[in-house]
Amino acid sequence: MYSDDRSTMPTMPTTDAPPSLVDDDAARLSAAADFVREQDTSVLLARVLPGLDGPELRALTDRCRFAHAALLVFPTDEGALRARLADCGLACDGAAQPSVVVRDRLAARHHRDPADLDVRILRPAVAGPDGEQRAVEVFALALTPGSGSDRIAERERRHDHEAHLAFDVVRPDPLVLRGLLASFARHGAAPDGGGYNPHENGTVFYFTAPAGTKTAYGRVELYACGDHRDVLDEHLADRTDAAEGPAESLLRMLTGAWTTQALATCAELRLPEALGRRPGIGTAELAREVGARTEGLATLLRYLAMLGVVAEDGDGYRLTGAGALLDGRAPSSMRALALMYGGPFYQSFAHLTRTVRTGQPGFEHLYGENHFDHFAHRPELSALFDQSMAASAPMFDPLPDHPVLTAAADATGRERTVVDIAGGTGELLERVLTRHPGLRGTLLERPRVLAAARARLTAGSVGARCDYLAGDFADVPPGGDVYLLSRVLHDWDDDRCRSILRYCADAMSPDADLLIVERLLPTDGSPSLATAWDLHMMCNTGGQERTADHYARLLSDCGLRLVGHTPLPLGAHTLHARPAERVRADVRKVSPGEFVPFGR
Repeated sequence: MYSDDRSTMPTMPTTDAPPSLVDDDAARLSAAADFVREQDTSVLLARVLPGLDGPELRALTDRCRFAHAALLVFPTDEGALRARLADCGLACDGAAQPSVVVRDRLAARHHRDPADLDVRILRPAVAGPDGEQRAVEVFALALTPGSGSDRIAERERRHDHEAHLAFDVVRPDPLVLRGLLASFARHGAAPDGGGYNPHENGTVFYFTAPAGTKTAYGRVELYACGDHRDVLDEHLADRTDAAEGPAESLLRMLTGAWTTQALATCAELRLPEALGRRPGIGTAELAREVGARTEGLATLLRYLAMLGVVAEDGDGYRLTGAGALLDGRAPSSMRALALMYGGPFYQSFAHLTRTVRTGQPGFEHLYGENHFDHFAHRPELSALFDQSMAASAPMFDPLPDHPVLTAAADATGRERTVVDIAGGTGELLERVLTRHPGLRGTLLERPRVLAAARARLTAGSVGARCDYLAGDFADVPPGGDVYLLSRVLHDWDDDRCRSILRYCADAMSPDADLLIVERLLPTDGSPSLATAWDLHMMCNTGGQERTADHYARLLSDCGLRLVGHTPLPLGAHTLHARPAERVRADVRKVSPGEFVPFGR
């Protein structure tokens, strides 16, 4: 394995001598093959993205594997290229495939018609250190006399824009891809294009490597099998944002309110349901179906198309993957969330300045009561809020496999119980009980929410293993083996969080575990969903997002100890806490004045 000193790489590019300055394509191919043979995925990821370590490095290593190093060469024809490959010990029996992505990049960079550039891909196989199958990805643009390709070759050999390292995404889905793209961006990799190749049914996402990268390659690729153009559109939009000037960037930010209202209007009109029934429907007919003016709907649809929520399809429109999530019938639908963010929460943000100045949540100033009481008096709004909470359910996907839950399910001697505190309609508890048939569940909630949860869970396969307890935080039942506290603490200030945690600590036996699901604020100022939600909680509930150390202090104040935390989708984490060994008898009881009613 190469050290971080680039001078140890024979014939590989260095800071002073990029690969484009090596005129002999055979030498470049040979050096790339040696590099691919010797790399370990985990070590290479840490070198590509300086600062990547710990749980996030393990998570990325689980989700992607090093696949190839790529370079662009300029043979006179395919036969000459195969001869060069053979000289390097690189055998390639397969037929060369068209490269749509590199062809389009070259065409844009050199102001050429893509139809005039025949770029091909060959992938001679190379074995990794443990025998895993890898490749040297070779892009080839033939030097055709009179075509001007020699001028392209001269410039590309000088800058070598297409040389990159590639990682294949394991079992890609939109949620996994978005998480990986966010991790790369968080560690300084800048979006740098990409595309969908219909010949291979694969989607590529390119990044410019961070300035501190410890490899000689300036670009990185993530490759995902399948058509992921919806995620790609977001990736390309990120690249566009990065290329904007300050004025353009600020205008885009200032018009964010328009985006919120456009999405809420899309949901309110039930455009996704109508487009789902009849993809490609014309604007006039769609307007009649949803009860809108044709001209007004056409303006809205153009804006939604710019956002990537719908796409033009002939004379009409169709939904994208993002737009389909606004369909109220979709699994993990985000329709309710759009209506909440475009409705009461949108209104409360008009009072953010007052919140920043006084500390009073904008919601309370606007409506005269906290948002939990406000929703409790309005059943339709309360139901919408509960539905909006369910929209974030994908963050729960890995949680049932947490070692604490697995250990409880595998324990012998008696049936173990999982207590979900303020668990809403039971989305999380249902996932845990479905994953572990040997566990029982107890759901503690307000009476109205509990009725909806009972109806939902008894209609499924886990209802017979679930008990239902109406109450508040003061009613946390003893005897549970694992307690769940999901997206609760961020609703409250520190004093009320301590009250909630003391109720939990009082109920827990010395052998019980507490799993807390929250977003964690970054400690290094890196972009994070938690930073946005921190502002949201301050303005709407008076709560806040916190760092892991902050949660550790709150837990310690209540006789609990933070054991560790692991990442979840959508920027969330699972924090694992246990009773501190020495303080079970010393945990201060909660006084009546510290009573905290439920709020989620």
